[in-house]
Amino acid sequence: MAESLKARLAEEMKQAMKARAPVRLGALRMLAAGVKNREVEVGHELSDPELEEVARREVKRRREAIEAYKKAGREDRAAREREEQEILETYLPAGLSQQEVDAMIEEAIGTTGAAGPGDLGKVMGQVMKQAAGRADGKLVQEKVRARLARSEK
Repeated sequence: MAESLKARLAEEMKQAMKARAPVRLGALRMLAAGVKNREVEVGHELSDPELEEVARREVKRRREAIEAYKKAGREDRAAREREEQEILETYLPAGLSQQEVDAMIEEAIGTTGAAGPGDLGKVMGQVMKQAAGRADGKLVQEKVRARLARSEK
């Protein structure tokens, strides 16, 4: 059986300590702390999908921090956040391609009978359920809005 993500996290933290990789170690420690906090909240050890959800939240925080640092003109800090984000993304399942997302949107529009921007919620609900964390919600929403605006005309 493949090792759990939690075991992989512990092993990679040891390797980062031995390699004296401070950015990598910091990102992994932050993820481990998030996992521990979530375990305390739910009262049990996290499964791999639950750990992926914690990693997804941490990646989202990095994206937001990158934007904030760019706006503030702190490219050095944005670069560090980007590096941490890349490390954390290794704990997530592979994302969907643009074509896969587009196909899901078309399928959802067909099955829900969506005809315009008012049906955004129906389409988004179905697509995000199908994507199950493998697609950025913000990007999907933009694509769905654009597609529904086209179909309204």
